[in-house]
Amino acid sequence: MLELSSVSKTFADVRVLNELNLTVAPGSRTAIVGPSGSGKTTLLRILAGFETPDAGRIVMQGRTLFDEAVFVPAHQRGIGFVPQEGALFPHLNVEDNIAWGLEGTRQEKRRRVAALMEMVSLNGQLARHWPHEISGGQQQRVALARALAQQPSLMLLDEPFSALDTGLRAATRKATADLLAEAGVASILVTHDQNEALSFASQVAVMRQGRFTQVGTPFEVYSQPVDEATALFLGDALVLPAQLTAGRASCTLGEVPTDNPQAAGQGRVMLRPEQLLITPCQRHESGITIADVDFAGHLSTLTLKIPGQEEPMMLKTTSQPGWMAGTPVRIAVAGTARVFR
Repeated sequence: MLELSSVSKTFADVRVLNELNLTVAPGSRTAIVGPSGSGKTTLLRILAGFETPDAGRIVMQGRTLFDEAVFVPAHQRGIGFVPQEGALFPHLNVEDNIAWGLEGTRQEKRRRVAALMEMVSLNGQLARHWPHEISGGQQQRVALARALAQQPSLMLLDEPFSALDTGLRAATRKATADLLAEAGVASILVTHDQNEALSFASQVAVMRQGRFTQVGTPFEVYSQPVDEATALFLGDALVLPAQLTAGRASCTLGEVPTDNPQAAGQGRVMLRPEQLLITPCQRHESGITIADVDFAGHLSTLTLKIPGQEEPMMLKTTSQPGWMAGTPVRIAVAGTARVFR
C-alpha cells in the first residue's frame, strides 16, 4: 500500500532521517515510536507532503508520491492528517469543522457530516457546538471525522492522544483503532509512548537518531528487541551480564535458558518483569534479600541485594503482601532470556 525506500532528510547539516525503508500494508496500523528528536514528526510531515525529503522514493498504491523527478503536493495525495490536540478551527462549529473542504450543496454536506459524526460516535446535538464547548476526547473525534471526510487511503496521526488524561486516552485510542479498521483505512501513528504504540499497532517501527532500529509486530519488538537501547525503551527490562554456552546463560539469577543456542562467551541477557516469579524463602536457600519496597498499588519496585553483585537490582513486579526490607526471596525465570552480544 505504502512503500518508503531510502528516504533521507537533512536540516542545517544535521541528518534527521537516514535512509529509511518501510512497508505499510493496506488497512494495517503502523506505530512509529521513538524518543523526542528521533525524526518521527519529520517523517510524518514528509509522508503528508508538508516537507520534501532530500533523497529516496515514496510510493502509495502504485503511485509515486516522491522520487528524484516527482513530487505530489499534499492536497493531491489522498492522505488524511490528524495533528496533535486536533487543531480544530476555533471560529467554526463542529459541523463546519467536519465539513471543511467538502464539496456539494449545504444539504449534501449536512448529510455527510451527520454520517461522519455517527461513524466516530459523536452525538448529533454537538454539531452546533464550538470547539471550546466540547471535551478533549470529543475534539479528537471531530478532528478524525474531518480527516475521514476526505476519504483518504492513509491516515496519519501525530501524537493525537497525548493531551488527554490517562483513562480517556486509552478509550479514545481503542475507538480510533477500531474505527480505522472498520473503514479499511491504513494508518500511521507517531508517538513517544511505548504502551500506546504496542496497543494500537499491528506493526511497530522503533526509531532512534533518524533510523529504524527495528520493525516488526508488537510482540516481536517487545520480546525480541535487537539491542539493549530498544529493549529498555519499549518497557521495563532486566539486563544482566552473563556467561553464555549451549543455549544457557550463567548470571546472578543462576542458570537460565536463552533464545540463542549458538551464543558463547561473555554477553548480556534480557528478561522482562513478567518472566520473573519472586517468592519468599528461607535465608539459606537463596541469599537474595529485599532492601527496599516502593509500593505503587498493583505494581511495586523492589530493590534487591544479590550476593556477589555490588550494585542492587531494581525490579518492578506485581505487589505481594508481606514484602518488606530484609525479606529473603527466590527468583524463578519463565521462558528464555534474550541474548545481546
